Amino acid sequence: RLDAGAFLAFIDPTAPDPKKTDKRASPPPTNTNTNLKLIMSSVEYLCVHVFVSCKPGTEEAFLDASLENGRNSSKEEGVSRFDVIQQIDDPTKFVLVEVYKTPDAPAAHKETDHYKKWRETVADMMAEPRKAIKYRNKFPVTGGGW
Repeated sequence: RLDAGAFLAFIDPTAPDPKKTDKRASPPPTNTNTNLKLIMSSVEYLCVHVFVSCKPGTEEAFLDASLENGRNSSKEEGVSRFDVIQQIDDPTKFVLVEVYKTPDAPAAHKETDHYKKWRETVADMMAEPRKAIKYRNKFPVTGGGW
């Protein structure tokens, strides 16, 4: 179990070691537990994994459309990360890894022109309906890791 100082050093390796810092020159102590709660609660991103099976022969077109959508999606304010990954042993299988900063960001994403274009473009490429599973990230604990 990490103490507060070790935890803060873990998330920011450049921070001075609180055990070696001259206490006489330090600012008044703050409530470390409150600070840790703020750090922890402010970085719980919503991670959505969208599993897609496209029809054989449509892999390249699906990938092209998904890369365009991913590039535009990663520019959205509420999107921290947007990965497009393709299965090695079955190139018709993809996972879109979407990491959102707020619970409202997925709905905002679905209102964008690039998402609507992607959805329309790939609709007939789907071998079956896509499936999304939602997760909460637990590591990394800072937004800088995403």
